[in-house]
Amino acid sequence: MTTRELFLLTRSIRQTRDGLELTYWGRAKEGPVCLRFGGQEARFFVERSAVTEAGTREPTELRTLGGAPVDALRFPDLRGMRAEADRLALRGTPGWEVDVKPVDRFLMERLITAGCVATGEVIVRPGFEEMIDPALAPAEVAPALRVASFDVESEGADGPLLCVAIVEGDLEHVFVRGAGPERAGVRYFEDERATLEAFLAHVRERDPDLLIGWNVIEFDVDYLEKRCREHGIPFRLGRGRETARVLAGQRPNAPSVALVPGRVVLDGIATMRAATWSFERWSLEHVSQKLLGRGKTIDAKVDDKLQEILRLYREDLPKLIEYNLEDCRLVRDVFTKARVLEFAIERQRLTGLTMDRRAGAVSAFDYLYLPRLHRHGRVAPTTTHRADALASPGGFVMGSDPGLFENVLVLDFKSLYPSLIRTFLVDPLGLAVAGVDGSTDAVPGFEGARFSRTEHILPGLIESLWDARAEAKRIGDEALSRAIKIQMNSFYGVLGTPACRFFDPRLASSITRRGHEVLRTTRRWIEERGHRVIYGDTDSLFVHLGAEHGDADACLALGAAMVEDLNARWRDDVRARFDLDSALELELETVYERFLMPTMRGSDVGSKKRYAGVAKGKLVIKGLEAIRT
Repeated sequence: MTTRELFLLTRSIRQTRDGLELTYWGRAKEGPVCLRFGGQEARFFVERSAVTEAGTREPTELRTLGGAPVDALRFPDLRGMRAEADRLALRGTPGWEVDVKPVDRFLMERLITAGCVATGEVIVRPGFEEMIDPALAPAEVAPALRVASFDVESEGADGPLLCVAIVEGDLEHVFVRGAGPERAGVRYFEDERATLEAFLAHVRERDPDLLIGWNVIEFDVDYLEKRCREHGIPFRLGRGRETARVLAGQRPNAPSVALVPGRVVLDGIATMRAATWSFERWSLEHVSQKLLGRGKTIDAKVDDKLQEILRLYREDLPKLIEYNLEDCRLVRDVFTKARVLEFAIERQRLTGLTMDRRAGAVSAFDYLYLPRLHRHGRVAPTTTHRADALASPGGFVMGSDPGLFENVLVLDFKSLYPSLIRTFLVDPLGLAVAGVDGSTDAVPGFEGARFSRTEHILPGLIESLWDARAEAKRIGDEALSRAIKIQMNSFYGVLGTPACRFFDPRLASSITRRGHEVLRTTRRWIEERGHRVIYGDTDSLFVHLGAEHGDADACLALGAAMVEDLNARWRDDVRARFDLDSALELELETVYERFLMPTMRGSDVGSKKRYAGVAKGKLVIKGLEAIRT
């Protein structure tokens, strides 16, 4: 028996005569590893009272959220499973967890998100190791991933390839259709077919774990697949000489997906957006200028980039080659500067979703929640479209007092919505259990919600993430801290969307309306101290102190004492009213020595989400047009 610790990269499923085969590619310190699990089954759950006509049925000790016992229904093929699930739904006895993918469920139930240890026999293949049906367990793995940045230049979206560059660290190669001057790392080919084949062979030889680029899936990978198809070339971009393909988005404006066995294709735009980066424009030129202070080698003012590229190809091929390479370098350096890869790795560790997965907040919630729900002896409903779903109230925005002020404190509740979930035990399981057992000791929510004090999952998840983020901030791991913050803050949004399998207006309302209550109460307590709250927005309060309280340092000292007192009051209040521990944490964000709250246009009413102020000598403008004079 051999053990391999690996970081998972890609996953796939295919139908075989013996059932479903699940394939997982990962990177171990020994090199690429392919894990295959044959004879697997798809499954969902049915209530014990349901009459089924297909699948292998077996009893379980699990129950629905309403407490009904369920059986598991297993199938050797996805088509048979879906047919039976559809039949049951038409009869009014829908299955539970029908939409959970077997390739995800296999890892979820083992609590594997990114790293795992595989134990079994190793088969040495050309360029990788293969393990058939190994034992799997979760593990913390720090991957040393090989990353290559590549970029395609062509005669338009549908025209022939001109050249393709690929950069791995300081190693640079360019594959050019045509002839040109000799240069290290540059190879020329007579035709497009030979150029494509040479590039694919190079990727297989260098064997990167990640292929990165800018709009890389929607254009570069998709373009290469189409050109290979045009020439009858297998698009063997994957490991094990497996073919890759691009799947178009299933909905309008949905992103395409690149399926490259054994390699992750990571798009800079999508991943940076997921990491909450924001730019006026998402062109590589704009982002690289902002982050790196340099940009593309073709002047950004050129009106027709394609015509300029074609001109360079005809008249100045070395400059086009340099342009092609510099695009790769820019993406590589943007990834390094913004710690894009580190964020993607930490996000996978937290959520279980592969690094290239775009958006997916609901899927991430499922990945974390469902296996823990099963350990509580319950199964989850299948996701259904809720056209009649009612929206929960949004964040509380107070009316503002317009004017020009001196010394305005900004007090901010740290991760307000996660702290409300944690404090008041807001949770789908807790809501269901309290509703079934009729406990008189349940924690009251809003819209008639009641939450169990003993059976819940989400508050504990948030507590562990909260502690992990504190540790990440302590050691200066910005990528991990950012990933955790995004994940924690996504929980409220997931519970409030009809796309969530646990959607119930009472859940989201018990968060937002509690938030309203917290802000109103905090405002009242501040005003009882003799201070004026001139504005509040979702999780922040703006407190006017005035010139009489001295300079900024004196105001900060007063604010720190105020925050300490308010947090203590919240601990006492939550304990007295609910017999719970408060996780609410008010922080002193800043003090504006000068602060402007404008009126709404054409009115004397104070505006919302629009203000300006001077803090620590710097002008801060939010929601207002700024004109330099």
